[in-house]
Amino acid sequence: MVTLTESFQIPTRSCPFYTQKGCNFANEALRFLSLFGVLALLTQHATSSHVRIWIKIVNVNEFQELAKQALPKIYYDFYSGGAEDQHTLKENVEAFTRIMFRPRVLVDVSKIDTSTRILGYPISSPIMIAPAAMHMLAHPEGETAAAKAAAACNTIMIVSFMASCTIEEVASSCNTVKFLQIYVYKQREVTAQMVKRAEKAGFKAIVLTVDVPKLGRREADIKNKLISPKLKNFEGLFSTELRPSEGSGMEAVASRGLDASFSWKDIEWLRSITKLQILVKGILTREDALKAVEAGVDGIVVSNHGARQLDYSPATITVLEEVVHVVGRRIPVLLEGGIRRGTDVFKALALGAKAVLIGRPVVYGLVAKGEDGVKKVIDMLKNEFELTMALSGCPTIHDITRNHVRTEDERLHSML
Repeated sequence: MVTLTESFQIPTRSCPFYTQKGCNFANEALRFLSLFGVLALLTQHATSSHVRIWIKIVNVNEFQELAKQALPKIYYDFYSGGAEDQHTLKENVEAFTRIMFRPRVLVDVSKIDTSTRILGYPISSPIMIAPAAMHMLAHPEGETAAAKAAAACNTIMIVSFMASCTIEEVASSCNTVKFLQIYVYKQREVTAQMVKRAEKAGFKAIVLTVDVPKLGRREADIKNKLISPKLKNFEGLFSTELRPSEGSGMEAVASRGLDASFSWKDIEWLRSITKLQILVKGILTREDALKAVEAGVDGIVVSNHGARQLDYSPATITVLEEVVHVVGRRIPVLLEGGIRRGTDVFKALALGAKAVLIGRPVVYGLVAKGEDGVKKVIDMLKNEFELTMALSGCPTIHDITRNHVRTEDERLHSML
């Protein structure tokens, strides 16, 4: 078990948020501490000149509570929320709990090797960073901090089309392998320019999101009247800074930008503008998996967009196997959605995924302690995954098989 202990001293009267009623840290102090990457829960009142706060983090889930306390509500809701009733948001996580292990014993697991390769690029474990928008809402270093953490952990980062930092800033921040996630806009030149810049900057692949012809109904963002900030990547191409009188600014930007007519035949257009490998992200059915293979893509990400698009779509882990069966060994299949434990990583690999993408936990780690927070999130998952491999009798990734897990359907069938 990994234990993280952090100490931070908070001044009282010297604190910029001190009031005569006591050191009232309120929302401004929460933002202040978040900006400096403080891994700490705030006390309501201070009774001495300094307050020492000790926090012990023992699993990835605990970072979410820290993020909830540190972020302004509007930003926490943006990162944590899902579409409509948020059924799929809950199911993404809970579906993993219905998969049980079938561990093998008396296997030599004195040495565990978690390393693997994705599209030919070696990584230390099958845990990659998923694309997530606007990291600077979580930490002032934004995507560059997450990229440095990916480099330190020897893994791949997928940078969001809606990143706060520019493609070039992320590229120059470190030497980790980076992919760029993209949307196709009505103004195709916007997307084309982003792809060309990524290729020039040394990105290794393009991840095309295919499940957003329109933005899902994210009710927390609508209630909060989320403002869409100016994004440097789009300067001179497309204005992302919108302040609608009603509803979500992100929804307004998406409505103005996204090309709802983009279809399978247009994959060829994307191929025509880049030499980079192309993955499609947002596949949930065997039918679309087959179309992806026929379109000649280089990989598939099974994803429901973090449950932010179509509510009551299936949890990704529940449809992974049907996608894998159609694809076979022709191209790699990755999984995004609901990964909170190393055991989840193992279950995904047992059902055929080559690697998993983690999104929200990375953001929560970023809020808590910047680059170090993200590294801790990845390391925790990797350590749990390594332990799961050992306890299941799997010294290498290649030893993880379908026989190591039992799904709910199999359990119910055995009871008939």
